[in-house]
Amino acid sequence: MAERNTLEKVDLGALSPEQQEKLHQFKVKTRIANEKYLTTHPEVEMLLSGFLRPTDIREFAADHFCDPGLPRKIQEQMNMQKK
Repeated sequence: MAERNTLEKVDLGALSPEQQEKLHQFKVKTRIANEKYLTTHPEVEMLLSGFLRPTDIREFAADHFCDPGLPRKIQEQMNMQKK
């Protein structure tokens, strides 16, 4: 049995080769769909970009997502990016 970086062990016999291939294709399609969504929705990047820099994540998250001006700030960032 191969091990992953989790506490669970991989059971290679749990899926047939056909099921493994279908799962792989599903993962590829999902990844492509996610990439397409993210490239057509720049507001997601704007929303997350400010979220990835804090030193106190809990305080930052509370302040960030409770900020009534957040939609306006994201729109301003998107407008700046378009220029």
